[in-house]
Amino acid sequence: MVDAHRTFVIVGGGLAGAKAAETLRAEGFTGRVILIGDERDHPYERPPLSKGYLAGKEERDSVFVHEPAWYAQTEIELHLGQSVVAVERDAKAVHLGDGAVIQYDKLLLATGAEPRRLDIPGTDLAGVHHLRRLAHADRLSRVLATLGRDNGHLLIAGAGWIGLEVAAAARGYGAEVTVVEPEPTPLHQVIGPELGQVFTELHREHGVRFHFGVRLTEITGQDGVVLAARTDDGEEHPAHHVLAAIGAAPRTALAEAAGLALVDRAHGGGVAVDASLRTSDPDIYAAGDVAAQHHPLLDLRLRVEHWANALNGGPAAARAMLGKDVVYDRVPYFFSDQYDLGMEYSGWAPPGSYDQVVLRGDAAKREFIAFWLKDRRVLAGMNVNVWDVTDPIQELIRTGTPVDPEALADPGTPLSAHLDVP
Repeated sequence: MVDAHRTFVIVGGGLAGAKAAETLRAEGFTGRVILIGDERDHPYERPPLSKGYLAGKEERDSVFVHEPAWYAQTEIELHLGQSVVAVERDAKAVHLGDGAVIQYDKLLLATGAEPRRLDIPGTDLAGVHHLRRLAHADRLSRVLATLGRDNGHLLIAGAGWIGLEVAAAARGYGAEVTVVEPEPTPLHQVIGPELGQVFTELHREHGVRFHFGVRLTEITGQDGVVLAARTDDGEEHPAHHVLAAIGAAPRTALAEAAGLALVDRAHGGGVAVDASLRTSDPDIYAAGDVAAQHHPLLDLRLRVEHWANALNGGPAAARAMLGKDVVYDRVPYFFSDQYDLGMEYSGWAPPGSYDQVVLRGDAAKREFIAFWLKDRRVLAGMNVNVWDVTDPIQELIRTGTPVDPEALADPGTPLSAHLDVP
């Protein structure tokens, strides 16, 4: 039986919000839990949208966090297809788009992020796509199947994780694929130039065309249909459909209007939260893609847009809302599947933060571990088609243990042995 004397409201119907609601009940909270999402679909996980589901290897129902009946069984009140238009902090109330007002004792903002838009002519054509929501994946999977059947051409703006995963899915359907990227390698801002070439070669072997160092300037079409795309080097690229995969922006409008502290876009943007995921308002928390946390382990403010952060951040915020002593300091983690390559990445090592990259294994066979080092300490590690090594990699990052780079590169030396290096 729900005790109506306390109400916790969660704004955002994604993985972070759903796992927060689950955790509140698992921790024994008996008050009202109200989960508000602006999509009509029940909360779902996003990785399949660019991986298994998009590629036609997983069923649509497999993406959902819980069975629909679970919410009623656990007495979670769902408001789907409903937007929150304002947070009134003094009155501790959220205002919904239909005019309803809901009071809260604690509030969690898990509003996520939205795709960045191309600011060029032609983006209003019907064949221009983004991939963030389940409805986007529904549509794009049909497009890829049609392109594959008709030998059609997909142009992707952006060689980040989404762009590369969609490229792999598109080639799986048989579509022609061109990727346009302003950086010199794929994933340049994540794994740097040293490892980007691995992904260039992988995709070229599967027939993907890359154009590096250029940006789209215009998408051309006729009668609403995409025909081609132009880049700033003067070239015109054939295209029947275009995917804008140039990153995502945190959905902070609600928090900004409420007067919560934000982080400047130049530093990743997002709602500023402390180590317990509390915002500048002691009764409001933020988790998932929208939260820019001061990370206790890394000693910097970081906004992480990946699945693991939503999976673990939602529960951490829920426990903090219940008054528990929470320090959210998990090592950032994400994974990707492209063709026969599977990888996991742990840590944080953007270009300029490291002084050495150490490879362990065979990069030519795409079976290796890469380590990004600074002063002989591991900042990040990426295992490619090598498994069951995430725990020792993360332990090396967490402890900051100095390592011997030569021994680290030796597959014959167990990773656990490096934890004892003086």
